[in-house]
Amino acid sequence: MIQYKGWEGFVPGKWCNDAVDVRDFIQRNYTPYEGDEKFLAPATEATKKLWDIICDLSKKEREAGGVLNADTKIVSTLTSHGAGYFDKDLEQIVGLQTDEPFKRSLQPFCGIRMSEGDLEM
Repeated sequence: MIQYKGWEGFVPGKWCNDAVDVRDFIQRNYTPYEGDEKFLAPATEATKKLWDIICDLSKKEREAGGVLNADTKIVSTLTSHGAGYFDKDLEQIVGLQTDEPFKRSLQPFCGIRMSEGDLEM
């Protein structure tokens, strides 16, 4: 039987025995970074192009009064919408919440009337 060794190198504590004790894990194993931004790599050309797309869409959204598009037919869940991209050829990670950029998802967990009111604004 292969044993998982992913916890090696961490300071043991209650988190080793309790079902979930994230607080204990963080308190025992967190080391604050006190340096500056020099460890960061400069933005890639792909990142710069994607950022330009996002800035342009943000501007259009503000000009439209706050929302470019909203999906009012599907309640948003983890799997409710297909993969969305700003530019599929440039992206390394799929991470949009809906199937197209700046399309807002319906999350009526605060109530349908509140969601309807938000969409009318």
